[in-house]
Amino acid sequence: MNTVNVELFGKDPKIVKALSIARNVSVTKAPVLITGEAGLGKKTLGHFIHDSSTRANQQLMVVDCSAEGKEVENKILGYRDEETGRFNRGALEVANGGTVIFANIDGLEDEFQKRFHKILTELSDYDIDVRIVATTTKNLSKLVGAGRFYRGLYTFISPNTINLTPLRERVGDLEMIARHYITELSSEEVTLNDNALNKILNHYWTHNVQELKAVIESSVANLQDGVLGEEALEIGEKRAVSMISEEDSEGIRLMSLKEAERLLIKKALIHTSENRTQAAKILGVSIRTLRNKINEYRNSGNAYFVNLR
Repeated sequence: MNTVNVELFGKDPKIVKALSIARNVSVTKAPVLITGEAGLGKKTLGHFIHDSSTRANQQLMVVDCSAEGKEVENKILGYRDEETGRFNRGALEVANGGTVIFANIDGLEDEFQKRFHKILTELSDYDIDVRIVATTTKNLSKLVGAGRFYRGLYTFISPNTINLTPLRERVGDLEMIARHYITELSSEEVTLNDNALNKILNHYWTHNVQELKAVIESSVANLQDGVLGEEALEIGEKRAVSMISEEDSEGIRLMSLKEAERLLIKKALIHTSENRTQAAKILGVSIRTLRNKINEYRNSGNAYFVNLR
């Protein structure tokens, strides 16, 4: 039941190898760690692993670990509604027999990581059988060495690690994927001229496929003559790339402006692998403002910002 278009990942040898590992590991119960920059399709590859397994007809859940700590715990373990007293089951229980994708697993609060590892190792005691897929933009082994990620949890999730190569390092795939989206997102036949193609191939795609798709979609929307030229490509710093996925939007809750600001800054830093310059550009603030906010949250004792380097 392969519902994911794996051809869209590309044909670069490194990507072909990654897909081969994904196919092979899908028939096992072993946890999988998918690494790579933002926008490469790590969650999509997790879906492919699920769809290629014997669990394909069972539940697939996605938990964004970059959300606020208590919200993440509740989504994983479940929680009791204070007003009704009704217990809402967590992802591990809901997806029993299926798969749970823990996106941005490096975003888990420090104090929860050790507890989470213990829970994962004891799932069979509670008759829970789930395939664990984790994704991250970080080098978790370095975080372990720096004391910023629990070694036991890293050992548990990383026996099968799949790394996705950045799109800018795969020129052939970059052109193929760009042409695919031009065809898919256009209401008419569109010709891509050489200057536009060169601009695409020479751009540093920070957010990879996610950014490329957004640029193509906006660029083809207002074409008049069916030719996509260099001047029509909306590439540049002002081009906004959505940081909230469909999975994130399902979990949106009311919160104070201060709490929302802290969460957005945290997500921007995670999204850019803690590149403060890129995060500031996405947020539309100066690097000085971002630095002041980070120091403010660090001084208040927020675990993520205390450990931010």
